[in-house]
Order: sequence, then structure tokens, then C-alpha cells
Amino acid sequence: MRSANSIARIAPDREAILRRHPFLRHTDKPVTLAAVVLLVATAARLAPAGSEPQSALIGYSPSAGQQELALEKDYQSLASRDEIQKFHRYLTSEPHPAGSQRNNELAQWVADQWKQQGLEDVTIHEYDVLNSTPHEISLDMIEPKPYRALLREAPYDVDPDTKNPRATGAFLGYSASGEVTAPVVYAHSGNPEDYALLRKHGIEVRGKIVLVRYSNPYSYRGFKALTAEREGAAAILIYSDPAEDGYKKGAVFPDGPWGPETHIQRGAITYDFLEPGDPLTPGWASVPGAKRIPISEAISLPKIMGVPLSWHDAEPLLENMDGPVAPDSWQGGLPIKYRLGGKRVRVHLKVDMNTGVQPYYVTEARIRGADLPDEWVILGNHRDAWVYGAFDPSSGTASMLELTRDLGQMLKRGIRPRRTLVICSWDGEEYALTGSTEWGEQFADELRQKAVAYLNVDSSAGGPVFHGSPVASLAPVLVDVTRTLPAPSGKTLYDEWKQTAQIERHAPGPPPDSELADTRIGSGSDHTVFLNFLGIPTVGLQFDGPYGVYHSLYDDYYWMNHFGDPGYQYHALMTQLWGGLALRLANADFLPYDFEFYGSNIRQFVDELDQRSHVKASGHVDLESLYRRIAEFQNAGREFNSAAAAALRGSLDEATTNRINTALIQIERNWCNPAGIPGRPWFKHTLYAARFTYAHLELPGLTEAAEAEDWQRAAQQETILENELQKNTALLKQARKDLQAAMHGEKR
Repeated sequence: MRSANSIARIAPDREAILRRHPFLRHTDKPVTLAAVVLLVATAARLAPAGSEPQSALIGYSPSAGQQELALEKDYQSLASRDEIQKFHRYLTSEPHPAGSQRNNELAQWVADQWKQQGLEDVTIHEYDVLNSTPHEISLDMIEPKPYRALLREAPYDVDPDTKNPRATGAFLGYSASGEVTAPVVYAHSGNPEDYALLRKHGIEVRGKIVLVRYSNPYSYRGFKALTAEREGAAAILIYSDPAEDGYKKGAVFPDGPWGPETHIQRGAITYDFLEPGDPLTPGWASVPGAKRIPISEAISLPKIMGVPLSWHDAEPLLENMDGPVAPDSWQGGLPIKYRLGGKRVRVHLKVDMNTGVQPYYVTEARIRGADLPDEWVILGNHRDAWVYGAFDPSSGTASMLELTRDLGQMLKRGIRPRRTLVICSWDGEEYALTGSTEWGEQFADELRQKAVAYLNVDSSAGGPVFHGSPVASLAPVLVDVTRTLPAPSGKTLYDEWKQTAQIERHAPGPPPDSELADTRIGSGSDHTVFLNFLGIPTVGLQFDGPYGVYHSLYDDYYWMNHFGDPGYQYHALMTQLWGGLALRLANADFLPYDFEFYGSNIRQFVDELDQRSHVKASGHVDLESLYRRIAEFQNAGREFNSAAAAALRGSLDEATTNRINTALIQIERNWCNPAGIPGRPWFKHTLYAARFTYAHLELPGLTEAAEAEDWQRAAQQETILENELQKNTALLKQARKDLQAAMHGEKR
């Protein structure tokens, strides 16, 4: 994972550099450290893009590593932008929300594609889940003057898809039904601190309708709904302000990528930060005939009405508000003075939702492993969209279908990965991460035993800016894979990633490799069940760009071909990256986890917790003991890495290799506490979770206890983490001993 420009920092001794770059030994001149660094840097500059000197691949013997790179290059050459565009157009030709006839047809269509491509064990799984669609929704301002909200998006002649009568209007999944006439209060972003400010101004929201913005700062709409419900509001209206995703950002659709006047951000307001999946089968799979709890007992279902608005429909409410002028930070992009309201504007809201159990379908296929069929690398993308979902998620589905087409071609040539690849098209992600959660709960025992990693692509390509979100153990291998991929600029993806990361972070120089990947993982996509419930290491992959049409009618084929990814270059690059990473994991001798790096990340998590705490956690919890356990784990990871590298230069028997990999798979599982996070027992991972806002939350049990200043609970959570660190340290030490014993036996 280390580049030439970081060698002096990471490996400052001459012999370490020579071991990494053995070609330098062939010079007949004395080699000083400075000369070595200069020669390495020069070699890297002179090498063409993608061909910088590469050390042995993580987890591979030298010969196997060379074969793997050749295999990945072969795979990369197969990606076809034309084929991806065909897949994408078919997927986006009709709206396909979860539960719709079209989305159910797509489940079968994906299965048919995979069968034609030569994939194996193609299966469609049915889950009977609670679904939520609109029957009737209306919003009328009755005071101080009448206005009926459109609650629909305007069509454009240049884009015939915007005229499709099958596209729904404004609604929020799992909204409560009801009818109310009440005053409107402007509550900014709808976070708890916003209601605290309203109270300071003497404004009560109980029994009123709150109007909030989607962003500024961002929080998940379900958290906004829960907060409004807790405040006693009668309903919540969530609108898209042009300051966040509209004309204040740049040209709007159909002339640019940002949201036009009538764009509506649909979505669900499920409380899936408490418990994802089908609300009526919490913790078990909603297979046909499964036991269900009453709707009244479902903790993830809102009890408040909610409707999304365009700024076109929000502006008449905002411009007629009374009350104090809102703070500067609450002012938005509309040419009006935003006020807090509470009396003058009154509206009549009616929400009538169809809520009932109906089938969702998860489509699954496999390429069975040649050597290790019971070790699985899982790839997934959700299929359901709020309308067309050109970026979210159809770009990911198109990239996935090209990935399977390319792997199918290789399979027909007799090229089969060592481990099994399991590929899944999820349903119902937009409602409650539903399909992936139900599948994960159904096959939980088998997944805990066999899963190597889960590679998630929600939305594939909406621009050129790459974001990779792995658990820390998989960050180094992700960085390594990006070095091998040519990007549209002519540079490698690795080089593009470095440059865009520097720009995004406003840094004076490119970040080091150790900081490229974002190892702070929140929720909001299908990785959640794998990481937080099952303890399976995950990686999220996505290319981003200017995007103001999220969950709207305008996230369509026209938008993608004019603004998101014209020419489907980054779709193809995602196909190459996603499949290349899967092959790298599937074919490795030793699974390419880096637990030394994981240890350093855990140390950072503890540092950040102590620095962020209002009251220093270190004054109340024995963090020194925790730091010692982290150091032991990190050292064990370092020693295992050294032993594995030495073993890979020799030869090992299959039984030893399999025993080592079984131990390595167990390490991520061991971060899961069967009792779960206090208050949220479904979430079991002690290192990773999400806040109610969906934002990342590291060391969740310990962090939430420290933030509540519940030091008894914090001490209990710290002890759980220490025990897990000890268990995983022992696993790594035993794995190193097994390796060394096997190597000594070989020498004898």
C-alpha cells in the first residue's frame, strides 16, 4: 500500500528499502539511504501510469501474486461501456420502487441475465415484509392565504422520462396516516438543538407541523421524524432548500446536475438506526409464514405523519411565516427572510398510506470456488429505486451486471476463483435496508462461518471522485488494488484518489496511503447487516460528483448521460475495481487482512473519543489499560504479518493455510458482543455502528455511555472491548505460532 514518496517516512533504514525494491541491489556503487530514496522516487516517476514498482501482494506468494496481477489485468480488459449503458437504460426505463410490479420483474430479469452469463446457483429468495405506499396525500395552506401544494415534479420536453405517469408524487415510506390542521413552525434541520433554540424564543411545537430542511447540517430523515415525534409535533414536512442541492450550487436540471424548483427527495423515515429490516420480524428472517409482531410493537415504525416537499411548495409557507427572524445559520437559499413561524401560517395536511405485507425479492447467484468453496466473498447492490434511480442504485446495478458478464466470460474459459463469489441484488434497501437484512438474518449461521468479506456498491458512478469505505483491516488491500487500475484521466485510480482526497480535505499535499480510505463507517446501505449484526468485514465503493437530484424523478437516464457519467467511463472503472477487489480476496493464499493497521485505527478511535468527550473519558474510565490491550493486538498483527510474509516465500501445506484463514475470519466476528449495544441490541459490533443521524460512530457502546456521562456503563463497555482485544490477540499469536511451526517442520 505504500508509495515511493512515503518510503523514507515508513521504512527509513537502507535494508528495509532494499528488501522492498531488490532491483536496487544490482548497482555496483555503494548505496546510501539518500541514494536509495532518490533512485526509488526516480524509478516511480519514470514508470508509466499503473506500473510503479509493486511489492508482493498482501496475502500472496510471489509467484501467486504475479499470476493474480495477470488475471486481474485480463479481467479489466473485458469491461464494456456499451454493455453497461445497455444494462443501465433497461434498468432506468421505468420507475421501480420496492414492492412494485416493475421491481419484481427486474428481480427475474437479473436472474435471467445471470443464467445467460453462465453464473451458478441462481436463486430468487422471497421475503414477505411490511411495505408502505401512498394512497392519498395533500397539503393546503389555509391561512394567511390559500395555496395547494403540487407534491409532484414538473416535466421537461427535453427528457421524456419526466413525463411518465407511473412516477409517484411526494411521499415518505412508513409515514403514519392521518389528517390535521395546524400552524407551521420552521425548525431548520430538525435536529434536537434546533428545537432547543425554538424553545429559547418561546415557540412550542407540540401539536404543530414542523417544516425542516434536508441538510444543514445533514441528518437522516428518519432521525428528523423521530425528533419531531419526541417533541410532540403533529407532522413533519421535509423540503430541499436550494442552498443545499439547488441553484445556489450551480446550474439545475435539465441544464445542470443540481435540483430544479420542483424536485422532491422521497425516502423512508424508518427508525432503522434502532433496528433495520422488516419492522415486523425484528432479528429473524421474514420468510413466508414467519412469525410477526403487531405493528404497534414495531420500534422502527414512526408514529408521526411526514411528507417531503420541493422548495417550490415550501416557499409559499416560508415567505408567509411570522415570528422572530431565524438566525443567520438558519437562512437558506430562497430570496426571502426566513422566520420561525408558529402562528400565522396554518395548513391542512392529509396523509393516507397503504401499509401491508407483500413480497420483496432478493436475487442471488454464485461462482463456486475451485479450491475453497466454503469461503465466500459476497458482492451486493440494491435494485429498488424511488423512481428511476439512475445513480441510486441503477448505476451500481449496471456495473454489477457487467462485472458478472465479465466473470462469466472467464468462467466459460475455465477460469474459476479459489473461493466462492456470492453476488446479490437486494430489494427494499430504500425502506429499511430490508432485503439484505432479511437475507443476512436467514443465513446468519452459515455467513458467520463462511463469509470472508462483503463488498457493497450502492450507487456506482455519479462523477469522478472516488470514495472507499473499508473496515480498517481491508484498507491496505483496497489501496493496493487501486494502483493497478487505469483511470479515465490516464493516471491510475490510486493517483486520482490521492488528488481528489487532497482537494476535498483542503490539504497542502496528498494524504498518506494510511489516510486514503475512510474507515469511519456509518449506516444507510446494505453493508449494515454484515458488519453490525454478523461481524463480517465490509468495503463500500462509490464514485461521486455534483448531484442535486437525490431520490427525485430527475435522477434518470438523461441526468446520468449528461451530468453523472457521460460515456459510462466510471461505471466501467467501478466494474474493474469491484471485481478486481473480489478476485484479490478470492484468490489469496492468506486472506489479505491487515490487523496491525486495524490496531492503529482502534487506537485512533480511542484518541478521538477522549478528545471529543465533553468530560474527558480518561478521567473516569481506565483507558490506559485499554491502550495496552490495543498495543498488544497491534503488535500481534505486526508479528503475524512478518510471519505470513516469510511463510509465503516458502511453501505451506494446505491444512495449515486453511487453519490460519479460519482463525483470521474469526477476528472480525469477535468484535461482536452477543448482547449488542446498550439500548440497540440488534447492533452488535463494538467498534462500528452509526448514530441515529446515520453518521459514523466508533466504539459505540463506550462512546454513547461517555457522552451520557454514565461512567458505570462506560466501564462495562470498556471491559467488553478489552476482552475482545485479548481474544483476538491470542488468535493472532496462535496463528503466528502455527505458521512458524509449519515453517520449521518444512526446514527439518
